[in-house]
Amino acid sequence: MARSPTKTTSAADSLASYRAKRDFAKTAEPSGATKPTTGNGFLVQKHEATRLHYDFRLELDGVLLSWAVTRGPSLDPDDKRLAVRTEDHPLDYATFEGTIPKGQYGGGTVMLWDNGTWESIASKDPRKTIPEGHLHFILHGHRMKGEWIMIRLKPRGREKGENWLLRKIADEYAGGSDDLVTTHLTGIESGLTMAEIAAGKTAPKKRASKASTPKPAAKGATSATRPRKAKTAGTPPPFRAVQLATLVDHVPAGSSWLHEMKYDGYRTLISVGGGDGRAYTRSGLDWTDKFAAIVADAATLDVSSALLDGEAVVLDAEGRTSFQQLQGALKDDPGSILYYAFDLLELDGDDLTGLPLVQRKEKLAALIGAGTEKIRYSDHIVGRGEELFETFCEAGLEGVISKRADAKYIGSRSGSWVKTKCIKRQEFVIVGWTPSDKQRGFRALLLGVNEDGKLRYAGKVGTGFNADQIEKLMGLMTPLEVESPTVEAPRAAVRGAHWIKPKLVAEIAFMEVTGDGVLRHSSYLGLRLDKKPEAVVFEKEAPVAQVATPAPALVRVTNRERVIFPEGKITKGELADYYQAVAAIMLPWAGSRPISLVRCPQGRGKKCFFQKHDAGSFGDHVHHVGIAEKDGHDEPYLFIDDAEGLVTCVQMGTIEFHGWGARIEDVEKADRLVFDLDPDEGLDFKDVVSAAFHVQELLGQMGLATFPMVTGGKGIHVIAPLTPQAEWPAVKDFAHRFALVLAQAEPNRFTAALAKAKRTGRIFVDYLRNQRGATAVMPYSARARDYAPVAVPITWEELRTLEGAAHWHVGDAAELLKRAASKDLVGWGRADQVLPVL
Repeated sequence: MARSPTKTTSAADSLASYRAKRDFAKTAEPSGATKPTTGNGFLVQKHEATRLHYDFRLELDGVLLSWAVTRGPSLDPDDKRLAVRTEDHPLDYATFEGTIPKGQYGGGTVMLWDNGTWESIASKDPRKTIPEGHLHFILHGHRMKGEWIMIRLKPRGREKGENWLLRKIADEYAGGSDDLVTTHLTGIESGLTMAEIAAGKTAPKKRASKASTPKPAAKGATSATRPRKAKTAGTPPPFRAVQLATLVDHVPAGSSWLHEMKYDGYRTLISVGGGDGRAYTRSGLDWTDKFAAIVADAATLDVSSALLDGEAVVLDAEGRTSFQQLQGALKDDPGSILYYAFDLLELDGDDLTGLPLVQRKEKLAALIGAGTEKIRYSDHIVGRGEELFETFCEAGLEGVISKRADAKYIGSRSGSWVKTKCIKRQEFVIVGWTPSDKQRGFRALLLGVNEDGKLRYAGKVGTGFNADQIEKLMGLMTPLEVESPTVEAPRAAVRGAHWIKPKLVAEIAFMEVTGDGVLRHSSYLGLRLDKKPEAVVFEKEAPVAQVATPAPALVRVTNRERVIFPEGKITKGELADYYQAVAAIMLPWAGSRPISLVRCPQGRGKKCFFQKHDAGSFGDHVHHVGIAEKDGHDEPYLFIDDAEGLVTCVQMGTIEFHGWGARIEDVEKADRLVFDLDPDEGLDFKDVVSAAFHVQELLGQMGLATFPMVTGGKGIHVIAPLTPQAEWPAVKDFAHRFALVLAQAEPNRFTAALAKAKRTGRIFVDYLRNQRGATAVMPYSARARDYAPVAVPITWEELRTLEGAAHWHVGDAAELLKRAASKDLVGWGRADQVLPVL
């Protein structure tokens, strides 16, 4: 049994057992020659030996006291994780990461998973309490934080080892059972995965967060008394879907609204933690390099982690934000770009999106204070929105954003954020140019917008350019030139036109639009680098009374009493009410994404069919994005972005919603991997659960955090979110090869074969969800099955206890909303990671 160090036990004596078990001529582990110190470090090493476990080590009296935590640490105070006391380790083991040769003690892969400092609770000297069988302490790590306790169990029978229990104390850092071990999959210093460490890779890659020295709290502090400003190092939160504003005809009235300036820049999320940071566009693209100065400034904020929403801008000589000057600054003067933060979504590991806007802004103002070198607080006024709008318009500003003061943050479009513009302006696709009567350049750009699944001619723009911009645009357009017209247009208006592939998007200001949808008195403002042509549609002003209301979606559902699930007598009206209720938690996943609908106009028991295209029959709340098919022509794919869109689809007979693995802003870059584990008839659900955990483990070894979802049918989806970077050929290739590896390693358990005959008694690993144009059922979608089950995100811990994939139904909307807001699920489906190499 390992001895507990005391004042009379030297470090050399304490390490005798450690040295006796190892042959240092064969293992790269340190021999323990480091001079003993009296520090207070701690570390955790993820160790894949005979079985996977986590080695938890606390520095005391010149050695590392060590425990093997069999399932890893849990943030749930109700969990008591077994921690088996092992031999004390030398201090220089605190930096060890690598492989221990087979045949050696502990042979396998070791990752340095967490580190930091620790302190015991005041008046509880660990030199006294450890021999007594208990230890109460505070961790200041990058991943493990806050109060913890360890209790030694009484030995059973002839048991000689020390078995302890490790438990989290309920404090601000408590969370779900699997939050730590399923989301943190790379080394805290190296950024390497277990697979990369096992393969001998040593060159560090860009880490998800930069390690820094944690700031310890006051000695003896507890979670109740420790000041919030005593920060520990964190990691930058991953991207999340942003809230969008609806264009309305005038500013909403009343004191329930607060009003902000509408900035003329790039919508940007800034994520910081542990001295590192990220910048994301509204669609999730990583623009950290473009906004490097802002990110570096944000990383100095006094937080362990934070996620800010705002706008990257450049100010002109009059102090107004200028999109045109921002374009030039991105190329020539990035240091002049500022950031106006108007919302705070996460702070020190806490999700704030469920708080009212006024409370989020109070925390944001306190965080930013008087501002930093690059970051400013976006102030607001309550009420008097029309007066503010008039003032802004007179000053030549873009307009006003109005937000309900009591509203939660919803990562989609809803009536709680609306925008009113002083000048009509929006994005248009450049489809060609008309030649200039001069030797070089062009007279005007030809413009288009997506409408009913194809590009429609929207007029031309011939002003707003300088010589440099003309030269730049010609350099971009000339390689894209094609012979055939890109859009249908009046011959007289486009005589002599040069047509191009629709790859460029421009911001255009205009005075009005004619009855046939053509711009008048338009002016060029600049290229939009953050928006793809497929996402450009014409914005129409909606009546503010129709949009800016907390009332249910204003969509009329006919035949509400029609029974569409005969076995449960569930009606069309009840299905519509379900989608209305869960819109806020479903749209961040299903919104602004090409979707396919399962329509059953006569009910579930009758004929159902998939529909992914539309010619306009769904009305204004269901939109279309043109996506190129194999033969080069565009087809009108459906997408929605608000509750009205969901309910409209139900009105048209829809039961299920399936979505692409990419958003409309860039349909060529995947934002997730989905492995659909589809069991053969006769297999038990427990077999699928076991398979899901196996997939989780293998993907985790490659550095991918994964999240399970029960489908409402028979199977389980194992989902790995991705920062949109890899394109479809690479994504499909990875998924295919991963499925083949599974099938080849365990051919009696898995199959990657499409043929039904080859799936007998096995689980089909459906990798085909991960290719261009393929879809997967969306979170919270109902299924066209008996009793209207629902696809539901769950935690890995929950998956151990479920008895089937159809646990929840459309009558469980209230429970699903409560679950989605819980600490266990609030971070579901989000991770800062890219496609690994397989």
